[in-house]
Amino acid sequence: MSAATPAASSSGGVSPVNASAPDVTQSVSSIDRLVLEYLRSRGHKDAERALNESLENGSVDESGKTVSAEDLIKTLAVYAQKPSRPGDNVLRESANVLQELTAMGNPPSIQNLIASLGTVGAEEILSVDPTDKEEGFRELEAWVEGSLDMYKPEFRPILFPIFCHFHLDLVQRGFKEAALRFYATYSRSLAAMHHATLHHLSTLLLPSHVQNDDDAQRFKNEKYVIRMSRSGFSLLVGWLTEGVGGEASGAGDGFSGEKGKRGRAAIMRVVNNHLRFDVTSASATAVSPNAWEESTGLLSQLIPQTSASAIPNPHAFNASKGELKLGPAPISEELRAETERVIREQSVLDRDPNAQYDLQFLRPPAIPGVISPAESDMLPYPQSFKTVDVQREVEKVRDARKRIRLEPSALSSVDMNSVQGGAARARGLPSICAYTLHDVGEGAPCCTFSPDLTLMAAGFSESYIRLWSLKNEKLKGLRNDFSLSSVKDSGSLSKIQQKEGQTTRKLVGHSGPVYSLSFDPLGGSAAPPRYLLSASADATARLWSLDTMTNVVAFRGHQNPVWDVQWSPMGIYFATASRDRTARLWSTDRTSCLRIYAGHLSDVDCVRFHPNSLYIATGSSDWTARLWDVQRGACVRVFIGHQGSLSTLAISPDGRYLASAGEDLAINLWDLGSGRRIKKMTGHTASVYSLSFSAESSMLVSGGADWTVRCWDVRGAGGPGKSRESGVAESTITRTIDDENNETSDLLATFPTKRTPITNVHFTPRNLCLVAGNFLAPDSR
Repeated sequence: MSAATPAASSSGGVSPVNASAPDVTQSVSSIDRLVLEYLRSRGHKDAERALNESLENGSVDESGKTVSAEDLIKTLAVYAQKPSRPGDNVLRESANVLQELTAMGNPPSIQNLIASLGTVGAEEILSVDPTDKEEGFRELEAWVEGSLDMYKPEFRPILFPIFCHFHLDLVQRGFKEAALRFYATYSRSLAAMHHATLHHLSTLLLPSHVQNDDDAQRFKNEKYVIRMSRSGFSLLVGWLTEGVGGEASGAGDGFSGEKGKRGRAAIMRVVNNHLRFDVTSASATAVSPNAWEESTGLLSQLIPQTSASAIPNPHAFNASKGELKLGPAPISEELRAETERVIREQSVLDRDPNAQYDLQFLRPPAIPGVISPAESDMLPYPQSFKTVDVQREVEKVRDARKRIRLEPSALSSVDMNSVQGGAARARGLPSICAYTLHDVGEGAPCCTFSPDLTLMAAGFSESYIRLWSLKNEKLKGLRNDFSLSSVKDSGSLSKIQQKEGQTTRKLVGHSGPVYSLSFDPLGGSAAPPRYLLSASADATARLWSLDTMTNVVAFRGHQNPVWDVQWSPMGIYFATASRDRTARLWSTDRTSCLRIYAGHLSDVDCVRFHPNSLYIATGSSDWTARLWDVQRGACVRVFIGHQGSLSTLAISPDGRYLASAGEDLAINLWDLGSGRRIKKMTGHTASVYSLSFSAESSMLVSGGADWTVRCWDVRGAGGPGKSRESGVAESTITRTIDDENNETSDLLATFPTKRTPITNVHFTPRNLCLVAGNFLAPDSR
């Protein structure tokens, strides 16, 4: 087969220029004649003379012909045809060029050369009209918004990837002004769900920006997954191919006219080349409206591939990992027997006959369907228990007995403005105690409370940590004049401590902002913590002794800032999350890490231990959360559904649920056993910084940058919200905020602060809620 360039077809005859004519304007085209008359009337003699000479010297006048866009493309394009397809250019589209060249038998070197030149389909390049994309997207958006309500939730996710591809194509082809106009016109409707990505795309203004940007290349090279029902997919295909969509025809007029056809072709090109539809057999009404966005996006790199065959979606990956052991950690029989003995003795001393019923809390009832781990499954811990272990278990029993039972369901069936509403609020909502930091110069990124509520710690951007005694007790460090030889045991430390102290202490050691803090949980609510962990921008995690108020160990291993640190529920082990895209497991008896959990595509921003210590949950800037097997270092669950970076996680005390939140203003509740999202809770107007479950796992409390603390019903069905009371007397401002928000019905109450972003929320074992944050002066926001 030979490649040839056909001559352009002419629509009229070609007439030679009559050089002997006295006035050249008699033989030229009407356009040139008008130009000559204009120049003559304006007195531009030189310009008129130059134009006349150019017309006289031309041997052939082709300016009078009207050449169609198709003829121009065929004239300039590289042309090749097959005997089976005469007259059809097989090199029309750039996507087929290499395939057709291979069929022609061209040498690989020629193919590689052409491939290095990028897009080579000349017909595709020359036929690009930036207004086609605007027309196509306008019709698509009108059709989606005009479709039936039952189909809107599954149709709306398709707008975002098509918008991104249209915008990137316009920028890459050099249509900067058209790209800016397209972005300004259509980005508003997508900003609520995809603010971070849209803002990033708005910074890409040149073709070189698109070529060198990782996110843009992911859109170009990966297929965007869209979940859709079978009936919805049929309607979409019908509208794209015929311009109508059956019963969901929408408000658009379909693709009519030449421009409409080109708009349809632009959308079809993105759908065919860059989208992959996950069509489910479930009907449109059987799926929750928020569930359509779950498992939607660029998933190929987010789902761990453990075999040669690609795993299509996160549900298939989660199912392939089998069941998890999410039950409570076992207690040794020796520790259990000693705890029961102490409780019985204490009940005799206190003359409390009801104390004997406390023993039931040592053996919590089994949860149906939840597998409990055996002692052989646990991380290595010391074989023998200590006095502090007995004290911790005894105090757990007392906390369970004296716990305030929160009943969020009591608020759903009561009028909050009635007399019964006050009693329902007392039963359903927790008491909240807020601690506010004032006069914080550069900010305090983190705050935390000790398990026994005797200490509060805050990390500051000025690279130091400050401790406060919540019981107004003196915090004493070591004297400067002691000798190491005088320290023989823990009792001798009291002799070299300072005689006088203050209710606050400053710990200095980091060389960068302190981003996370965690108190030693070994004593639980029975005894003050002895150690404090901190994570910093200096890429280290440090262990601090609260007996000596000094830094004991610096753990080095991460190559970038460490964003989060947390102790395991039984102490000894702890986990860190870093900007180097990994989470790591450490122990206090060695300075090198024990495990590295790698797989996230961006920063690992937060880390949490499961209550039984077998699993670690991580949240990342790649918009996903993962659950890892602590000992094997393998990912066993992946949670995809957020539309922004994750900033905080929480695992319920019963070990069954994971709550995640971040910059997309939504809180997702996941079932750890199946890996599926239970529901999506919305109401915050700014990023969510912290989450905490109540002791019964029935309520979730959140705090964020919108200066509010919000209470959520974990077991409620969720869905579109309704009018409700806030945590304080309802005001006009509160009602305005609620009206502007898309609040779900499981939002029980909102407690606003004056100007304090809430950086930490913490439920005590007895269901008292503590929150903390640093006050923002009016001129700092």
